[in-house]
Amino acid sequence: MPNMALMVYPSAKAFSLPPPVESRFRELVIRNAASNMAENVPIRPGSSSKLKEFPHLSASHRALMTDLVGATESRLEDRLLPCTLPPDVEYFQNQNGTSQGALLIRSGSPDSSINFILGSWLHSQLPTGASLNIASLSAYLRPSTDAPNFLIEFIQSSPTSLILILDLPPRKDLVLNPDYLQLFYEDTGLDKYRKAIEELPEVRPYAMSSLFFRSLVSPTSIIVRVDTESGGPERMEEIIANHVGPVARDVIRVWLDECACKERGVGEMERGNIEKRDELVKKKTIDIDLGSSLPRLFGQEIADRVVAAIQQIFEA
Repeated sequence: MPNMALMVYPSAKAFSLPPPVESRFRELVIRNAASNMAENVPIRPGSSSKLKEFPHLSASHRALMTDLVGATESRLEDRLLPCTLPPDVEYFQNQNGTSQGALLIRSGSPDSSINFILGSWLHSQLPTGASLNIASLSAYLRPSTDAPNFLIEFIQSSPTSLILILDLPPRKDLVLNPDYLQLFYEDTGLDKYRKAIEELPEVRPYAMSSLFFRSLVSPTSIIVRVDTESGGPERMEEIIANHVGPVARDVIRVWLDECACKERGVGEMERGNIEKRDELVKKKTIDIDLGSSLPRLFGQEIADRVVAAIQQIFEA
């Protein structure tokens, strides 16, 4: 699920993603934040460097997201086109500065199996004084391959509370295609990463409220809540640096090696089915996530501009 995916969770009772990437909590967070906002106007700083700053994340969290974006761009550089987003979509904020966002989208070259990569961060100061920070990176492949996509998303409402979504979302039915399950999820050993994270005492499985989004993830998906209230922010930093970071770097390496950089023959009928599924997922993301949420946070004008830019990439 692509990002600017405003998936927040219902534990913050004052405001109650994602997904990645949640819907109910998201609506309330945005409604509360919107009440404090004046007229929204775009800001126009330098382009994608703003995304790569991840200015509101902790040191280990920022280092991880920077590494993931850098590794993806470096490995796929000859297959990616430059970012062509207008400056007021690459970075945007409301007039009083309580909410800011940055976006990076790079489409794949025409002869590449890469559809696009999308990175984003969103920061909002909430009426209670707390801050909501969302950082995400996703990568989508074209129907010329049936390999899974990539998604990582962090949703953080305090220095000691975090939701992590990390997955290679499948693009085929795993029951009807057991060889696909074997190739991308069993042979790659992805489940060991899920187990490694879920074994941490501060980690609990997290169930997204959206049944649609739940239906998109793989059996090896990592969708967890991390709470370090007893250990404080220092323990959260330790978990990100020593546990989440190594797992995320390994998972994106698996995706780059086995999905993005390997050719797979796809028949005409199968390609049509994959294309139809991909289009439905993107449309739902716009309808459920972005189209209903961004206006409440940034105002209709900015939301329309950002959603239109993402929609243009989705439909290309």
